[in-house]
Amino acid sequence: MSDAEMMVRGQAALLGPAQVRELAERLGVRPTKQLGQNFVHDANTVRRIVTAAGVGRADTVLEVGPGLGSLTLALLDVVDAVLAVEIDPVLAGQLPATVRERAGELAPRLTVIPGDALRIGSDAVSVAPTALVANLPYNVAVPVLLHLLAEFPSITTALVMVQAEVADRLAADPGSRVYGVPSVKAGFYGTVRKAGAVGRQVFWPVPQVESGLVRIDRYAEPPWPVDVAHRRRVFEVVDLAFAQRRKTLRAALAGWAGSPAEAERRLLAAGIAPTARGETLDTAAFVRLAAQS
Repeated sequence: MSDAEMMVRGQAALLGPAQVRELAERLGVRPTKQLGQNFVHDANTVRRIVTAAGVGRADTVLEVGPGLGSLTLALLDVVDAVLAVEIDPVLAGQLPATVRERAGELAPRLTVIPGDALRIGSDAVSVAPTALVANLPYNVAVPVLLHLLAEFPSITTALVMVQAEVADRLAADPGSRVYGVPSVKAGFYGTVRKAGAVGRQVFWPVPQVESGLVRIDRYAEPPWPVDVAHRRRVFEVVDLAFAQRRKTLRAALAGWAGSPAEAERRLLAAGIAPTARGETLDTAAFVRLAAQS
């Protein structure tokens, strides 16, 4: 089906390799490593991302780093609203025009928010997002993901594309070699699982690493308090526990507790062996430990 036929049927005409390169050339855009810019140019990939996200007509999707609009167009086909946060002013300025050209009557569903996703707050949006769907810049993927989950409790699902190594870390289980701070903190908000792999050839320019999809489903009924003060207490303990991975928790948390003996007392009170290490604890154990402070 041609682009024109898709638009007549009320569907977005997705971007392919030729359209991505032509659009970038027209804008004078040269992807930069500093902004983590690798543009998806494969229609099947963006459709797969949208399907894995499980979003539908009633959803308002927060998208970070829409770039030239490949994923944005696919999202507009299936959701009521897309809030696209773009740090590059040239790309932010072009995105509405691209959507008008390739999505026609779907264009009113898009709102572009120029700025840094690490600094965006709930005051930047007029409608609370229900889902996060994004090809996150690899250099800031974890900080952006955790910031948005904290800032927007209305987000019930997140489907993000990140570097494959980061996907492994986010979805790792306790005891795994790659289990660490991102695993524990993501698990504070909901259940985390890998949702597929993405090859390098669907990007321009082609990155040097493989990519992966991670899905987070926020707890419908959180098993612990999720207010800011409590989250900070838990995350402080997590950071200290993994700061020196070879140390036992009794030693790693001595400064936090005031002494090794007090750290041991708190660990035992939380049902944790003082000789354990941070990588053996799940999120629930860190929550119990933080409660002893």
